[in-house]
Amino acid sequence: MHIAILTFDGFNELDSLIALGILNRIKQPDWRVSIASPTSRVRSMNGVVLESHIPLQEASQADAVLVGSGMQTRQVVADATLMAQMQFDPARQLLGAQCSGTLVLAKLGLLAEVAACTDLTSKPWVQEAGVTVLNQPFFANGNVATAGGCLAAQYLAVWTIARLVGREAAQEALHYVAPVGEKEDYLIRAMRHVEPYLPD
Repeated sequence: MHIAILTFDGFNELDSLIALGILNRIKQPDWRVSIASPTSRVRSMNGVVLESHIPLQEASQADAVLVGSGMQTRQVVADATLMAQMQFDPARQLLGAQCSGTLVLAKLGLLAEVAACTDLTSKPWVQEAGVTVLNQPFFANGNVATAGGCLAAQYLAVWTIARLVGREAAQEALHYVAPVGEKEDYLIRAMRHVEPYLPD
């Protein structure tokens, strides 16, 4: 299984790196998590330089794609060359987005007639793209999920693991990173948000 985390210049470190950390708790021979970017290096909103693992267009072949947010998302969606590299298909891929990353999925036409989550700053942009924004941290419809708020990255990661590996693996991954003394509370809260959107 290959999971690609789309990360652009101006990226929010919490979105990309929390998901990366939790997803990499899965230790299976065929499990791979990659930062996918349009350039070999990207700089975060706070000046952190990250080397990408794969080029952006390779994410189109991944089993799952998560789109992080950042300061330059509106420039990304206005760049026809960048957008053309993202050929995603919810019939064969899990697709997730967080905060302004939801705008990317909306502009790609992947949220048509589907409500979504995003952060408060990105909300008007997503609404302008014709998407109803929910006042909740996580929502999924079939193979497409969205999250709102930087720390909602854990919900996207848990949903992705649960869908690709199983609920138990998702809970174990989150349990590992949750604060000591609060692990059960974290698990209960995360599963309360994610469980309604998992297949029976």
